[in-house]
Amino acid sequence: MAEYLVCSEDEIADGGRKVVACGEREIGIFRVKGALHAWHNMCPHRQGPICQGRIYPQVIEPVDERREVRTLQYNEENMHVACPWHGWEFNLETGRNAGPAKYRLHRAELAIREGQIYVVL
Repeated sequence: MAEYLVCSEDEIADGGRKVVACGEREIGIFRVKGALHAWHNMCPHRQGPICQGRIYPQVIEPVDERREVRTLQYNEENMHVACPWHGWEFNLETGRNAGPAKYRLHRAELAIREGQIYVVL
């Protein structure tokens, strides 16, 4: 296994991210609710740069009695990233797709030593 030094822990603020090259791979590191999560920068849909997409709260579309959506609501507890190529959404903590459950992001391992973040591949 190889380790790649990314940055110091305090360089990634809550709600922030850093995308880095680790050998021939790109990894996105996100801080959500104080915890770090690392994902391979490849959307499972069409291999787009998922980690460079827009970050926002989970969108909920409540359906009324006529089975119509009248408004959008946002769940601030679940932050998502949307692929800039086709808009596929994934939960930043779990990697799960907001649509078909068979798709998910591929997690990368992190190590923290002496305040420094390392990606382990």
